[in-house]
Amino acid sequence: MPPVQYTIPGMLSVDALHSAVEDGSIDTVILGFPDLYGRLMGKRLDASFFLTDVAGGTHVCDYLFTVDMEMEPVSGYAFSNWELGYGDAHLSPDLGTLRKLSWLDRTALVLCDAQLEPGHEPVAVAPRSILRCQLDRLRSQGYEAMAGSELEYYQYRTSYADAAQKGYRGLTSAGWYLEDYNLLQGSRTEDLNGAFRRHLAASGVPVESTKGEFGRGQHELNIRYAPMLEMADRHLVLKQAVKEISDQLGCSVTFMAKPDADQAGSSSHLHVSLWTPNNVEMTNAFPGSGNLKGIACSDVFRWFLGGWIRFVPDVMVFYAPTVNSYKRFEPGSWAPTAMAWSPDNRTAGFRVVGTGSSLRIECRIPGADANPYLAYAAVIASGLTGIEHRIEPPPAFIGDVYAASEEKMLPGSLEEAVKSFENSEMVRAAFGADVVAHYVHFFKTEVQAHRKAVTDWERKRYFERI
Repeated sequence: MPPVQYTIPGMLSVDALHSAVEDGSIDTVILGFPDLYGRLMGKRLDASFFLTDVAGGTHVCDYLFTVDMEMEPVSGYAFSNWELGYGDAHLSPDLGTLRKLSWLDRTALVLCDAQLEPGHEPVAVAPRSILRCQLDRLRSQGYEAMAGSELEYYQYRTSYADAAQKGYRGLTSAGWYLEDYNLLQGSRTEDLNGAFRRHLAASGVPVESTKGEFGRGQHELNIRYAPMLEMADRHLVLKQAVKEISDQLGCSVTFMAKPDADQAGSSSHLHVSLWTPNNVEMTNAFPGSGNLKGIACSDVFRWFLGGWIRFVPDVMVFYAPTVNSYKRFEPGSWAPTAMAWSPDNRTAGFRVVGTGSSLRIECRIPGADANPYLAYAAVIASGLTGIEHRIEPPPAFIGDVYAASEEKMLPGSLEEAVKSFENSEMVRAAFGADVVAHYVHFFKTEVQAHRKAVTDWERKRYFERI
């Protein structure tokens, strides 16, 4: 469907924020931004102070773009290090993202772009900057991107604090049998999923639906499609809301790609289409007179899909960013194993859905652990290269892709994916050498941390019997 203009509940203008501060309904403004992992970072400001003193931005330590999951500064980055003294980065509020958060008392959120001091140039390695850069490249070719994220997660009747004390073992699942589309089992978690839907819809993230998924206690939350940067922002807010609301209710959720070896993994399917602006309305650039196995499509569709598929190995780190991500890709698991595409086929990595103006490509490769800004940037970099070089997709696959031994398989590990990313000419041309070096170091640090870790599996397997 074409982009629709409508009023979104929860979104605020600066004037509306002034009024809310005056009547006392808002007294706190969160300035937030996504870090390399896709976590929402930032600080809370007094709302009056924000309006009078820092509506133009504030500062955070630039080490936030070089820390690991435990917030430890990692050496070896050129962008920020001990030798440079870990200085400041400037957070510039994107006032179009200003919204009231209904699940937090008297609180608003504005998302920010990270900038360098003193000139306020974009921080090139910041995820939001990276996506903006790719969208600018796409816009220069006359296209806008629309996108929609589908996010899956597991729910537990164990609080985050208790889960941490238990070492994240023996948690009480919110469901006790496979509940894909099962409304009875879904009713048992309406205190959680209903709260997610209502609070997100009231906080500037229009919701489509929730449903049980193919796992015990696993659910999916779908939000309304939007321009790609706005969708990445909504994706970020969704994850934050789901975690914070669960925490308030004494429960927990995980967006790990594979939290349990015996359960289905959690994905983040990405729906993408390109649109051509004109003086009256936006037109979907995908439909046309061509035909691929019954799907009417344009040259732009074919070339975009061709590039997207061709360069999956090169940008796999942005779809599957952790060592855990690669445990999700198993035959018969509803996660893809090969880089095939097919009309309305859930065994394929790329599923083409919709007709006419709603024709779009669904990529089923990314996990729920993906950073949405980096994943969507990878989509545009790959697809735009396909358009520029007129890369044709492989023939559409009809049938069970899991049984297709001739199809090119997805990378099997984070280490393999990092090598492909590091050696890719397309990646270097699209993102720049400095960004590539930064993220190669980031992902290699994750690989090294995993190599050194001694796991429960190893102790159970080897402690006595080796």
